[in-house]
Amino acid sequence: MLCAISGEAPEQPVASRKSGNVFERRLIEAYISENGTDPVNGEELTADDLIDLKQSRLVKPRPPQLTSIPALLSTFQTEWDALILETFQLKQQLAETRQELSTALYYNDSAQRVIARLQKERDEARDALSRVTVTSASNGVSHANGDAMQVDGQGLPDEVIAKLDDTQQKLSATRRKRPVPEDWATGETIAAYDVKSTADTQFTGARSLAVDRTGDFFLCGDSDGTVGIYDLTQGAFTTRSNLGAGGITHGAWANDRAVVATSNGAIVVTQEGAVQAKFQQHAGAATAVAAHPSGDLLASVGVDKSYVLYDLHTSKVLTQIFSDSALTTVTFHPDGHLLAAGAADGSIKLYDVKTSQLAHTFPSPSGATAVVALDFSENGTWLASGYQGETSVTVWDLRKLNALKTLEMGTAVTGIAWDYTGQFLAACGNGGVVVSQYTKASKAWSEPLRKATSAVDVTWGARATSLVALTTDGAVAVLSA
Repeated sequence: MLCAISGEAPEQPVASRKSGNVFERRLIEAYISENGTDPVNGEELTADDLIDLKQSRLVKPRPPQLTSIPALLSTFQTEWDALILETFQLKQQLAETRQELSTALYYNDSAQRVIARLQKERDEARDALSRVTVTSASNGVSHANGDAMQVDGQGLPDEVIAKLDDTQQKLSATRRKRPVPEDWATGETIAAYDVKSTADTQFTGARSLAVDRTGDFFLCGDSDGTVGIYDLTQGAFTTRSNLGAGGITHGAWANDRAVVATSNGAIVVTQEGAVQAKFQQHAGAATAVAAHPSGDLLASVGVDKSYVLYDLHTSKVLTQIFSDSALTTVTFHPDGHLLAAGAADGSIKLYDVKTSQLAHTFPSPSGATAVVALDFSENGTWLASGYQGETSVTVWDLRKLNALKTLEMGTAVTGIAWDYTGQFLAACGNGGVVVSQYTKASKAWSEPLRKATSAVDVTWGARATSLVALTTDGAVAVLSA
């Protein structure tokens, strides 16, 4: 019998119950204490699974090759040759390892030098960019951001913070005491809405519709860079111009100034068809733009994972804040102290405008993709969001920081809009336009209107007496009683 580990005749032979092999007791016990398995078949093995074997004590004869001095010398020579060969192999492996380590250290040092050089060039470029001022002599249009442009998360000037505080105090003081205007539309009125007029924009690539504070002028743009303003009272487009700044991706109103975001990353401010300012801060397409309630500040988001805050009074970039995902849509809180940005991963990021700090992140609903629409309710406590390909709208509660309600619209949502009173939430998609109503007395939701008007965006007219939809065919449809 030979030990299955050493290959020699065991002095204290034992057999394994699991494999039936014979082992030297001291060797198998040491193996079990370290591994706990049978070395032959890998099954779990303990000392209790070993069976003692009885054998007669025999004196092992000396091997024939060790019975003479020449044989011993030959054995020693063989062992010495094996030792020298092993030493040579170890030295060879050590030399190869040292060479590989030297090469890895050289590559690491080169990478460190390249990174240091790129960081230095980046810092120099930022320093030069912060000092540059470029203005166009034609039409007095500013195409840059003025002297000492602030970028990359720098703090806001004191006068801007004072403006934010003043706006918040004025708007929040009257919010809860504000009554519903007597001439405001009711649920019964909205239930009777139907398409009363349609104006062809010839904008087949239009994707958004922005209304000014009067509720009479609607801004939309085409994928070829053309911008049009629809006058609800006249039922026609009063302004149409091509900005030549890339396809229009989104639009907003800052008081009486129309602002658009473009596919080449530019933010263009116009007034009565004339370009007033142009900002080129995003690296890539600018996906959305929003105006602060004060009308003097502007925010934009883009695929470069950042939002940028602008001062329209001085035509300067105030700050640029980067996130962890491409941003698809943006809106300001009715009081102006919060900014909500929807991301391509379905999350909604709430930023404190004054500090530019991330205040909260609403996670993506189960299975939801990119956020395509965001709008704060005028009550200041609700935020509605729509997601790409999803047929429901989620209403978030800012007080409890959770989902308050999920409204099923029956169509993939592409646009949403609260009315001024916060009673009615309009949503649209390829399947039509839907209006949901919240009744404060009963704390219940209802659906006064559902029209099969295929639209990419929707917004409310003055006093909610009309709904204006941008159809998938590139026309402006007006729904009223």
